[in-house]
Amino acid sequence: MKPKRILIIQTAFLGDVILCTPLIKALRELSLDSFISFLLIPETKKVLKNNPRLNEILVYDKRIKKGVGSFQRVITNIRKRKFDLAVIPHRSLRSALLAYLSGIPQRIGFDKSAGSFLFTRKIVYSTDTHEVDRNLSLLSGFNSHLTDTSPELFPSSEDFSYARKLLVDSGIRGEDKIVGIAPGSVWATKRWLPQGFAEVSQRLISEAGAKVIFLGSEDDRKLCEKIAILMKDKPAILAGRTDILQSAAMISFCKVVLSNDSASVHVASAIKRPVVAIFGSTIPEFGFAPYGVDHLVIEKKMDCRPCGIHGRRKCPQKHFQCMKDITTEEVFQAVLSHLA
Repeated sequence: MKPKRILIIQTAFLGDVILCTPLIKALRELSLDSFISFLLIPETKKVLKNNPRLNEILVYDKRIKKGVGSFQRVITNIRKRKFDLAVIPHRSLRSALLAYLSGIPQRIGFDKSAGSFLFTRKIVYSTDTHEVDRNLSLLSGFNSHLTDTSPELFPSSEDFSYARKLLVDSGIRGEDKIVGIAPGSVWATKRWLPQGFAEVSQRLISEAGAKVIFLGSEDDRKLCEKIAILMKDKPAILAGRTDILQSAAMISFCKVVLSNDSASVHVASAIKRPVVAIFGSTIPEFGFAPYGVDHLVIEKKMDCRPCGIHGRRKCPQKHFQCMKDITTEEVFQAVLSHLA
């Protein structure tokens, strides 16, 4: 019997929610008339704005200061909705507890989850599979045959208008060769060198005739300004001036996006733009490379890689060669290949 009321739980980061959108698509294809909700954190709510496949977005603020009260409130909120199936790609104990304590009878998650003992069905967590396909494997018992498994985002016409205005105000026209560059990351060991980004950006402007825009959050803005100081021709610094869907609209105008291993990789692939992704302390084999075929990954094979699943504040070996050994020439040529 197909479930009638379904809850998806993913309370991790922006990229994780983006990579759940094919799972949403597959569930909707399986159950056209089901009520489908998605539980996430406040910081990622806009990722799923305008998604036509969802009936509802539920928000859980799990910050420590909110405490047990917030946890109990979300359980009460979920319980009264009487879901009959929870699909839980997030591998935390808390996510499993939310589904269990909310009384949802069917609970599907990964065997590597900290709360797997609370699931009614456990799916093998494959370490050599892309996160999109891992998430879709949670539906292996439902005879899902999704043909288009690519992530998706749904910027509004207002998002596109806003992005277009930002470009025009920056002296950039629609017919220009626009390259989006996202130099930031929460983790220092996932960031390529500022000098490298500066040199590649300058060459793209002076040798390829491209217009370069720097993308990212408000937290990335100072880094973008630091990189711009190292350049002769100044890029348009748009970091901190867009939310996630406005950023997606902005990226849609780009010929290619150059990014570290960060959410920008997944935004670009979801909006069907080619990506050149730089990997340092993390590796694509974790399952978070750009999804699809029209992308390039630049990395250096080293015995000390990977040094962590999420990256680190500093290099444990104190040499940071995984990033220092990546040359501006190879990055420039990779980006250039998408501008031909």
